[in-house]
Amino acid sequence: MRSHDVDYRILGHDIQVLEVELDPGETVIAEAGTMVYMDEAIAWDTRMGDGSEPDQGFFGKLMSAGSRLITGESLFMTHFTHAGSHGKAKVGFSAPYPGSIMPLDLATLPNGLIVQKDGFLAAARGTKLAIHFNQRLGSGFFGGEGFILQKLTGDGKAFIHAGGTVIERTLRNEMLRVDTGCVVAFEPGIDFSVARAGNLKSMIFGGEGLMLATLRGSGRVWLQSMPVKKLIQALMPNGANAQKESGGVLGGLGRILDQ
Repeated sequence: MRSHDVDYRILGHDIQVLEVELDPGETVIAEAGTMVYMDEAIAWDTRMGDGSEPDQGFFGKLMSAGSRLITGESLFMTHFTHAGSHGKAKVGFSAPYPGSIMPLDLATLPNGLIVQKDGFLAAARGTKLAIHFNQRLGSGFFGGEGFILQKLTGDGKAFIHAGGTVIERTLRNEMLRVDTGCVVAFEPGIDFSVARAGNLKSMIFGGEGLMLATLRGSGRVWLQSMPVKKLIQALMPNGANAQKESGGVLGGLGRILDQ
């Protein structure tokens, strides 16, 4: 089916909100638990699958929805529809941690888009979400995106969430090496693999982890400056920023003496 043609705007800076404006009969699909507010005319329903194949039988819907469990997502998605007969109605969504919302027009991506497993936020109904297996086994063991990614296809608007700031790069038969957790999305023409981060000394003392993601080919790549795993590490009591907050070594000594 053709995707619904929804309007939208993105509010805020650090923790952004996606506001989608619907005409009567239009629907937007979203991950469960991301809705912030909705107008009175909005009706919502939790369903299995993305609704891109309305004539699909129950078994097909179950298989489609079940594939989301493999990526670690919920079995169900929420469908928000303007159930009124006139005017426009709005519904707002927010991502679960600070970052940026990327609006993408899938009509400009005829081969679809490969997205990290927790990057999808919302999309116009008609967008198809499917699992995408990374053919390189090493990428599954060591890559921040894991062995299984999501693939979005359609001809409407889709919205992806990234941690921190989004950086878009266009590769022209080039190679780009990236922290494994910083890859948000890439076009299917890009080959994604994971390689050792330099020699043994660099791996142990370089602070960049044991592995780096390698993106090679031609197409667009979207990166994030603060993946959620780095955010969690930075906020942990014994994380990398613990001594900075307390004034370094002397601050740590003070905490010991206070005990």
